[in-house]
Amino acid sequence: MTDLRREFEQAAEDVKRLGARPDNDTLLRLYALYKQGSLGDIQAHPPGFFDFVGTAKHEAWAQLSGMPQEEAMRRYVALVRQLLA
Repeated sequence: MTDLRREFEQAAEDVKRLGARPDNDTLLRLYALYKQGSLGDIQAHPPGFFDFVGTAKHEAWAQLSGMPQEEAMRRYVALVRQLLA
């Protein structure tokens, strides 16, 4: 396991210990970066029209299409560290 992968997985655990709930935009960035870092480009079809949360998550992840997984992992780790500071 690479150092980056270890840091990424540790950040995924650390984010569960945030003192305060981040705002919705930050939550969407966390979600999208985590998905891009762990799975790569989105392959799923968009959710139904009335699934507003699902649609927001899908769109946030889709915006990162083409970003290398390693870059997404680095950005995710940096964002989690910023939130924990």
